[in-house]
Amino acid sequence: MADGQMTAAAFLVAEMRRARARRGWSQEELARAVNYSASMVSAVELGHQPPTAKYVELVDQALDTGGLFGRMLTGLVSLDRAQPWLRGRGEIVAQSRVLRWYEPLYVPGLLQTESYARAVFEAGGVLEPDVVERRLAERMDGQRLLYDENPPRLWAVLDEAALRRQVGTRKTMCDQATHLARIATEHPRVRLHVVTRSALEYPGLGGPFILATLRDGADLAFMATLAGGQEVDRPADLGLVQRVWEAILGEALPPQESIEFVREVAESWI
Repeated sequence: MADGQMTAAAFLVAEMRRARARRGWSQEELARAVNYSASMVSAVELGHQPPTAKYVELVDQALDTGGLFGRMLTGLVSLDRAQPWLRGRGEIVAQSRVLRWYEPLYVPGLLQTESYARAVFEAGGVLEPDVVERRLAERMDGQRLLYDENPPRLWAVLDEAALRRQVGTRKTMCDQATHLARIATEHPRVRLHVVTRSALEYPGLGGPFILATLRDGADLAFMATLAGGQEVDRPADLGLVQRVWEAILGEALPPQESIEFVREVAESWI
């Protein structure tokens, strides 16, 4: 994934993963079939390790693809100027049927207004104007996912700080909070929770993350960072993130109370 576009390399990895899932094999079962470690299979599928020609050849043989992946590696991946093996947050979101999204500082991208998103990208003048416009267009286009024929179920939890720190103008914040309350009320697959500052310290203050259940049933976590993010699917790590998510939910207001709270915040920005 580069500049919001899927590369041939990322497409190859995604197709190899789908082929394994269609066969009904776990990563461990594929690992045994190709005589590699399960950690190697996981690293390839997460994008942390590029698949070698030998690895791809063995996967083709194990999954009886007729050499499809080998041809893709030779004929398509070589066309990429760079081979970023991570899917990235955008692709994870697009491939998900359930999203559990926690944000301590910003409104989740799927729920941002255009004005709010622009202010996020323009903050501090770090990004060049053309980059701002490209990222803004990608973010707005990505929100169409919520209105697809079969949209993902989104559970969004925000810390109160994300609603109180001014991003853009006061009108931007008022409109953003109003939009949040409206979509949480009207969209049947969006559920909103707010952790108020009365919660004091809690595990979510460590940073934002997404827990995703992909359309093939696999679970994956994405930990956002300034440099992009880290994708996690090791059971032990996923278990930790899931426990943090549950702890955050335990501190959050119920949905209706959260919506009422967000409406009060919107009025405070008028």
